[in-house]
Amino acid sequence: MTAKISYADVEVGTELPAQSFPVSRATLVRYAGASGDFNPIHWNEKFATEVGLPDVIAHGMFTMAEAVRVVTDWAGDPGAIIEYGVRFTRPVVVPNDDKGALIEVGGKVAAKLDDNRVQVDLTVMSEGQKVLSMSRAVVQLA
Repeated sequence: MTAKISYADVEVGTELPAQSFPVSRATLVRYAGASGDFNPIHWNEKFATEVGLPDVIAHGMFTMAEAVRVVTDWAGDPGAIIEYGVRFTRPVVVPNDDKGALIEVGGKVAAKLDDNRVQVDLTVMSEGQKVLSMSRAVVQLA
């Protein structure tokens, strides 16, 4: 593990660079192939609406993975993530158009912990609504 950020250089309140991640129906198909999750709510609009969803939705684990990229990019090493957890609040609805959806992620250091670790809290939004809550990572810094 080789985090590029030094514990001494980080304070509570330090903001991580925000990022936005576009999501299209093609993205969902590729993720389904990679993950093996071919649930039709992620690719079949008719099925998704029949089960009460507004449209096709992104995989929860895909949304979770995109969000933590803000932390791994900041730390410089995915192996620096010691813990990561979220609560799924709302689905990311992905319309079948040229725009798709956008996952917007910001983060900030919420606490400095022992052993050069920090807690990073993430804010994860799509269409102006929080899609993940209690999104937290513990990161081992240099």
